[in-house]
Amino acid sequence: MTQLYDDVLRPSGLRVTQFNMLATIARLGQANLKQLESTLGIDQTTLTRSLNLLERDGVIERAPHRDGRIKAMKLTSKGRRALAAARPLWARAQQKVLGELGTTAWADAQRQLTRLLRVAVEKRIRGRGQVQPGLGRFLDG
Repeated sequence: MTQLYDDVLRPSGLRVTQFNMLATIARLGQANLKQLESTLGIDQTTLTRSLNLLERDGVIERAPHRDGRIKAMKLTSKGRRALAAARPLWARAQQKVLGELGTTAWADAQRQLTRLLRVAVEKRIRGRGQVQPGLGRFLDG
């Protein structure tokens, strides 16, 4: 499935994982590592590596945060343009998936993936012995 989205998104220069990161940052206005980690369900090492590449490519930049220890990111104008170019391509890939699977199978798959994400996030929280801000919507059912 990832390959299908990557193939359709190729003209935008983004992979589906990068698209998801940029879309999340755009939705939040700016986001720190913890917010992205919990929202996207990506481990911190993978997330940091991906963010560094996006920063290197000039699509995100560090944003000031009142707590100087926190690394917040925001989209640059290049990032906003890349995301705008990718959105219709992502919608085309989404329609293709829905056409292949059908809406019922897609809804079932989303429920299963949401359940898997919830389990992974809960396991990560138990491993750290703490609850991260912003996880309520994943843990509340």
